[in-house]
Order: sequence, then C-alpha cells, then structure tokens
Amino acid sequence: MFSKILIANRGEIACRVMRSAKRMGIATVAVYSDADVDAMHVEMADEAIAIGSAPSSESYLVTENIMRAIEETSAEAVHPGYGFLSENAAFAETLDTAGVAFIGPGPRAIAAMGDKIESKRLAEEAGVATVPGRPGVIADAEEAVTVSNDIGYPVMLKASAGGGGKGMRVARDDDSVRESFHLAASEARSSFGDDRIFIEKFIESPRHIEIQILADSHGNTIYLGERECSIQRRHQKVIEEAPSPFIDPETRAAMGAQAVALARAVDYKSAGTVEFIVDGDRNFYFLEMNTRLQVEHSVTEMITGVDLVEQMIRVAAGQELTLSQDDIRLNGWAIESRVYAEDPFRNFLPSTGRLVRYRAPVENDQVRVDTGVGEGGEISMFYDPLIAKLATFGATRDDAIAQMRGALDAYYIRGVQHNIPFLSAVLAHPRFASGDISTAFIEEEYAEGFSTGDLVHDDPRLIIAVAAAIDMRQSRRRGQVNGHEQAPGKQIAIVGERDSIEYTLEISYDDGDHIVMVDSDRFVVRGEWRPGDPLFRGTVNDGAVCIQVERCGTRYRLSHAGGQLDILIVSEKVAALNRLMPIKEPPDMSRFLLSPMPGLLIRLSVTEGDAVKAGEELAIVEAMKMENVLRAEQDGTVKEMLAGEGDSLMVDQPILEFI
Repeated sequence: MFSKILIANRGEIACRVMRSAKRMGIATVAVYSDADVDAMHVEMADEAIAIGSAPSSESYLVTENIMRAIEETSAEAVHPGYGFLSENAAFAETLDTAGVAFIGPGPRAIAAMGDKIESKRLAEEAGVATVPGRPGVIADAEEAVTVSNDIGYPVMLKASAGGGGKGMRVARDDDSVRESFHLAASEARSSFGDDRIFIEKFIESPRHIEIQILADSHGNTIYLGERECSIQRRHQKVIEEAPSPFIDPETRAAMGAQAVALARAVDYKSAGTVEFIVDGDRNFYFLEMNTRLQVEHSVTEMITGVDLVEQMIRVAAGQELTLSQDDIRLNGWAIESRVYAEDPFRNFLPSTGRLVRYRAPVENDQVRVDTGVGEGGEISMFYDPLIAKLATFGATRDDAIAQMRGALDAYYIRGVQHNIPFLSAVLAHPRFASGDISTAFIEEEYAEGFSTGDLVHDDPRLIIAVAAAIDMRQSRRRGQVNGHEQAPGKQIAIVGERDSIEYTLEISYDDGDHIVMVDSDRFVVRGEWRPGDPLFRGTVNDGAVCIQVERCGTRYRLSHAGGQLDILIVSEKVAALNRLMPIKEPPDMSRFLLSPMPGLLIRLSVTEGDAVKAGEELAIVEAMKMENVLRAEQDGTVKEMLAGEGDSLMVDQPILEFI
C-alpha cells in the first residue's frame, strides 16, 4: 500500500479523497494555486505545494507543475479527483513513465473513453446500445448544418473531449446549429484544449441514468447499481439519487451487464461510470463513459456502504477487489443536491465572493456534507462555483427527500448568492415527488426561469409567529439588561416594505412556550433560540421547523423552504407612523447594459453610435469557464462604451449606455 499520495485537484473533491486516505493511514499532499493558498484542502493535507497562478491553465492543468510537486514530496501515487487532469491520458502516461501510480484507469481506457467519437465506436463493438448519430469530427458550421439535416432535428452538438455539460448545445434549426457550433467549440477549447465537435440525435425528454462500476487489474469487474441524474440545468446535474425511481431490476441488470462489457473491452481498472439515456419504455442508449470518480459518487456509497475512493486506491496499489457482484446490495435511498454559488432568481448567474457566514447542516448517518470551503473562504471566479454536495439517506425515497428538505433549511450561507431556494422548490415539486422526471424537468417546469412565485410558500402566519417569539425573546433580554422588562401584549407585524401586509399580534407565555395569536390564528412556538443564533430550531404547534434568522436593520429576515420574509414588529403607534413613511424609488438603469454576473468581458460586438436590433449580440462575458452572450432587449442606439474587452466586471456593472 502507498505511504503518501498527492491529490492533483482542489476544493471538496480534494478534501473527500484526503478523508479516505487518512482513514487508511496514508499521508496526503495538496497542490494549490495562488487563489487557493488559504483553501480548506491545503489546510487539511499533511503537505502542500504551490503550483502556479490562479487560472487553472497556469496551475491545476499544468502537468509539469504537478510532476515537480510529486518530486519535491516523494509522493508514490496521484489521485486526480474529477475535472482538471482526471481524464487526461497523457498525464497518466507521464506518471507511469516516472514510476508514479495513477489512481485511476490506464491511459488506453482514458483515451478511448475520453474521446466520445471513439468511445461510441467501441461501445457498438462491445454490444452496447448507442444513440443514432453521425460518427466523425465536424469541420465547420456549414458541415454541422448538413449533418444535422441528415440526422433530423433536434440534434446535440457535443465536444469530443467534453464533460460536465461544457461544450454541449441542443439545436433545433439551421441557425441555432451555426451559433451552437461556434459556442460549443469555443467552450470546449477553453475548458479542455480540444475543440473537436460531433453531432448525434437528441432524444426528447429522456432520463439520464448511470451505472457505477469497479474493476481491478486481476480481471474482476462489478457494477454497484445505478444513479438517477435527470434533474439537470444546461446539461449540468443538479440533484442526483440512487437508486432510480424508474429502473426495475431487469433493466438494472441489463444496463449493468453492458457497462461491465464496455469496461472489459478497454481493459478498465478503477472506479468508473457508464452513462446512459433512457426513454419512457426503458430502452437505454450509451451516452459516455467517465473514467474517473463522479461528483455524485456519494449516493452510491450511502446505499451500498462501499467507499469508492478507498477501492480506487487499493486497485491502483495492485490489490484485488474483495467484493463480488453478489456482495452488492442496494439498501435504502440516497439523494444529493449540488449547492452552487449562483443566483437562481437571476437565471442562475454565478456569484463570487467571500463566505461571510457559513454553517453547514450537522452530519450524521442520514446527512453528509462534502465541501471544500468554510466560513471566511472565497468562491473564486476562476473555478467551478460548487460550494458543497449535500447528500441525505432514508429508508425510502420519501424519507430521503424529507431529510434533504430539512438539511437545506439548516444550510446557512451568507456573502454569496446560492441555489438553495431552487433546490428546495424542486424537492417540494409534486412531479419530483412522484418520480415522473426527465432531463427536461427544469426546462419544462421553469420555462420562464425561476422566481419567488415558484417557491412552495409556507403559511406566512407560521413564520410571523416565530418572528414574534424571537422578537419577544430579544425584548426580554434587553429588559433584563436595563431593568425595564416589557410585558408581552398587542403588536403589529409588517411583512415586506413595498406593498406591505400587516398582521395583528398578541403574545403570551405558558410554561416557557410563546403563545402567539396572528390575527385569529393561534401558534405555540417552542425552541431554544438565543439572540445571535442564525437558526431557530424548534416546533410550531408540535411540528418541527428549522428557520434561518438574521437582522436587517430594524427587521427580521426569516428564511425557510427556500423562501424568505422580511418582518418588522412594532407597536400599533409605530405601525401608524410607518404607513406615512415614503419609499425610496430605485434608480432607472434601463438605458444601460449591465453585467449580470462577475466575470471577464471577452468580446464587445458593438461600438459607440451603432444601431442595434432586439436580440442582437452586444457582448460576451466569461464566468466559471462558461461564455454568456448578452443580447439587446429592444431596438436602440449605443451612446457610450463604459467597459472594454479584457475588463473584469462586477455584477450589475454597466458595460455600455444606450441613447
């Protein structure tokens, strides 16, 4: 067994690998860029080596820098995590030449499966069902149009070296093929250094289901059931679960057999995932094979009890699997939510900055948090905006969902925007609860984007009752300090500032409980909340709740199930005066093109004096390795340019002004 391994990655996956390594008694080496000098994975490792500046192309993707770190620390093996160099056959070959073990499959398997065109050919030869399409690299946009018409719309343009949703575009007509070809190629070049594109038929409303495999160098290959990964946005997985609510034992066995056959065809060893798309009749088609650990591996670990990272390390050390196919049992249900630094109310635009406050849910047998950040940490514009993977376990799917909803309520993040409101809404959606999902779920259910109206709103009176109890506890504390404790009585709760709604409150005590009358409804509030606590944990009318609490000036901001209420609790006299207060109007920014996210302005398509039409491209902003096209919302004329190509933009920073 290895005595020391280097993790050629960052963030939560680096920390995840280190946890298994430390449990096995193996020393760990972290590598870090200038942007990650204070990162959690650096602190967690036994040793840490700087490998370059912030852009991944100058640090985590530079083989020479990783090799230098290996030499300096005498690491015997490298775990690549996922992303970066994890599916780079040349990197694996370089390690092999240097006598360093690669904790992953061999270069041949990586190269064959990393090239989607080659992998599809090999899958067909191995008897694996594949998606209809045209093999071969597409030379240019016009050839893409020709091929798309031959296949028949809709089609999917895919980067041959792609993954993680990058370099993938759906096109439904000739014009969208032309635009998608250039954008997919550009994204692929930026993310993978390889802009080759191929095209295949896009199957409408399929499920995305993947099979986890394990293989060793002694000829043993097994599968560990499936994961349902159909809840996706822009081909990026959002919520995953294991097992799938759709797959029956017969289909599971058939998919598993094909996944094993493909792995054996390329002499695969290590953990890997074979991804399929599945139609409504449970017909399945090979999509791709990921020759690495998957982001969502935690749900498989939770229902099988198998530590996949440990197994990868043991296989790389030449050990034989101690598990057979008959040993694999799927017990219970697990769900994973990807918590991202992005604003779901602004079309999921990335959010960067410091985690001013950060408190993850308490981990136990039902709740697991894989993260690489902590309070005071920074979400950088240079890397993926993943904050954490939150996974929950239950005896049934309903149990796992309930655990997840409670864990999301307890996830307290301030300083950056995050997608927890969206995750909460999806989990509460009747269609998700029924298991009637597909890769088109988000597109169909949130066709106009995500808004506060999509949240599953609580009875506002329940939240107001908790706010009233909290306010009374604050008042009692002030009274104990100044010696003038105020007795509970009638008050007014004002919800919201613009178009506010008022509720009449009457508060009393009963054996330590707060009895709150909100208008004519009675609520018994019980909890251990103290001033300054970010979470209220307790019960309301004997129902368990976890509600996030913060002060915003004179108001309380309470958040639950993804929604929030700003509540002002005052006397009747103050409420009357509050009705007379004017509300400041926000400035009119309709004449400006604003950057919807922090990022890099990589292209300006117009200049001063240009007349533009609605829908015309104005600029492209790159953020988190994704290119975002900004278009004119209406006809107009450009008055002044306020930013230039190459500028780093803040969110809502003006780029140009219209006349």
